Amino acid sequence: MTAKPETAKVTVERASERELLVTRSFDASAALVFEAWSRPELFRQWWTPKSMGMTIVSCEMDVRTGGSYRLEIGHPAFDSPMAFFGRYLDVVPGERIVWTNEENGEGAITTVTFAEADGRTTVVISNLFPNVQGLEEELASGACDSMDETLAQLEALLGSGPVTCAFEV
Repeated sequence: MTAKPETAKVTVERASERELLVTRSFDASAALVFEAWSRPELFRQWWTPKSMGMTIVSCEMDVRTGGSYRLEIGHPAFDSPMAFFGRYLDVVPGERIVWTNEENGEGAITTVTFAEADGRTTVVISNLFPNVQGLEEELASGACDSMDETLAQLEALLGSGPVTCAFEV
């Protein structure tokens, strides 16, 4: 078995009683990683972990400050797709995306930052919950358990072919 390079490892850490951080590096520019997060046709290829049998049924994303998103995720065991939606609070192409998670009324604020150095990009995903209980429920749900697979799918996408930038960097 081949060990993962140190930079391909996902770290999950509790930064405070309300904040969870997920960090991983990618062998791609920040502009390309940002594109994979902000273009619906790319995002839907990697966001749901394939081993769980989940699929993105619909994906609407207007990734700009003041824009919004709506995802519907299906699973063969679900009667109907689960909807996830919110607003983009701050978007700086190639640097960060900040969004709300409004589907349950007390969702986290998610901030994703893209920091490039020497052709690699480190992505840090911060989920800041409105209270301690919100973070505890997230951890208990197992949602973080699939981040390694999800981000490996992102890396596979980035290395699989042409991912072109739609903005000037």
